[in-house]
Amino acid sequence: MKARKAVSLQSKWLKTKLLLQSASIRPYIPDTRKFTRRNLEQMIYSYGMIYVKPERGTYGNGVIRAERGERGGFTYQYEETVRHFDTFDSFHQSLAKKTGGRRYLIQKGIHLLKHNRRRFDIRVMVQLSPKGVWEATGIIGRLGHPRKIVTNYHSGGKPTAIETLLSTHLPAQKLTQLTGELSTLGVRMAAHMQKTYPKIVQIGVDVGLDRTLTPWIIEVNMNPDPYIFNQLKNKSMYKKVMRYRRYRMKK
Repeated sequence: MKARKAVSLQSKWLKTKLLLQSASIRPYIPDTRKFTRRNLEQMIYSYGMIYVKPERGTYGNGVIRAERGERGGFTYQYEETVRHFDTFDSFHQSLAKKTGGRRYLIQKGIHLLKHNRRRFDIRVMVQLSPKGVWEATGIIGRLGHPRKIVTNYHSGGKPTAIETLLSTHLPAQKLTQLTGELSTLGVRMAAHMQKTYPKIVQIGVDVGLDRTLTPWIIEVNMNPDPYIFNQLKNKSMYKKVMRYRRYRMKK
């Protein structure tokens, strides 16, 4: 049999609008708007820190982290380069040039938790089981490169067990409660998206935790990399993820 093609839903804007339609998912989504001068000005002054990201793209490519200084001025970081600006006009002009007329989004910045002074987020893998039921089959942490703003494996991030990353932030009992909440959220998102895109069989949900341990949906990947789970010493999640994946590829 031919392998089923992955669903191509690349627009972050379309995915965000779809998820905002669900009252139970909406509270987990940071304020996200299209990149315009007005939106940039409103959001940088409202939140102090924002992310500017391409509407279409993978592996964290093109993502920019921008901040407003407490004493004035603005900065942004792209890859490992940080630029400083005295005025909003010069800040906006440089960002507009960097985006090159492509479609970009602005997202409220989440001050991610850190492990050994490196930011991390969490990937929740959600798959349709052989029985046709959505399941969260894997949860893994992604420890960012020390000099970069994204956590993606392809940008130097390190797949890491969440027990390691969260050990200094919350007790084991709370960790179990948190993973349960993230699993439920992931399953709810997949089921909601399936109503519009009935052929989806898996999603990867990138979740950021702020300093209050509140989860925020950073992004949803329709063709998530299963092999990051193979980086863990415990291979049980990887084996399950691959078993479900192989089953669906045969359909």
